[in-house]
Amino acid sequence: MELRIFTEPQQGASYDDLLAVARRAEETGFGAFFRSDHYLKMGSVSGEPGPTDAWTTLAGLARDTRSIRLGTLMSAATFRLPGPLAITVAQVDQMSGGRVELGIGTGWYDAEHQAYGIPFPPLGERFDRLDEQLAVITGLWRTPSGETFDFTGRHYQVVDSPALPKPVQRPHPPILLGGKGAKRTPQLAARYADEFNLPFVSIDETVAQFARVRAACADIGRDPAQLTWSNALVLCCGKDDAEVARRAAAIGREPDELRANGLAGTPAEVIDTIGRYAEIGSQRLYLQVLDLTDLDHLDLVAAEVMRQL
Repeated sequence: MELRIFTEPQQGASYDDLLAVARRAEETGFGAFFRSDHYLKMGSVSGEPGPTDAWTTLAGLARDTRSIRLGTLMSAATFRLPGPLAITVAQVDQMSGGRVELGIGTGWYDAEHQAYGIPFPPLGERFDRLDEQLAVITGLWRTPSGETFDFTGRHYQVVDSPALPKPVQRPHPPILLGGKGAKRTPQLAARYADEFNLPFVSIDETVAQFARVRAACADIGRDPAQLTWSNALVLCCGKDDAEVARRAAAIGREPDELRANGLAGTPAEVIDTIGRYAEIGSQRLYLQVLDLTDLDHLDLVAAEVMRQL
């Protein structure tokens, strides 16, 4: 089981805050630093100093870190056109020496689209656009150097593209898809994903959705073992009950609720929860860290949890 750090900067974080977390995650041996891709805070927090762009952040981290992998959970297909996104991700992959991963989804947060003037079509159209974006992005990356790429879709058309630049990772950086949709999500994952991720769901929900994705793979003759299977869970670990309670209070949550729905408790409790996800086929966990000032939290998990996995 690989452990990765996952942050939510729209809740209030500067680039320097994120850099501190990424560097501590790198120093302590976590597998990756990921961030959400949102432009508006959620809940009662202020969100100050304001949102940071996901791919601008990752470009900076590509130069300010050395070895840790970097990615998004999940970039919204509504935010960017597929051609420019393919260029951006390829460039950041070059800047990082081949450490970037692209998590991408339909986009779901209507309010942030309204707040920043981003069109927000109905869900069916968002899935259609995501499908075409994945075809364009992977098509551009997979086109051999010296050849051109064309695509004719309902929402996007590409004509005589030189399909440059190329990412360092070949045929392309890993693509993460995820979510709880019962039909189109599994179908897209089977066709395009290198990793399938489920955020903040129970073991029973994970079993059911992993099965749908495996069935979608079987429908197109793809071996499900080609995918990495992962979950994202909120982290609240403490050396004792008092420290668990303190960290829960810092993010406005209750310890019992976090134990029931997240990755929470003492190191022994956290290891037990990780074991239950491993038993049903999850291979990677994204630990959602909500208090970005508490770097000791990462130290504790690295020392008392990660080294025992």
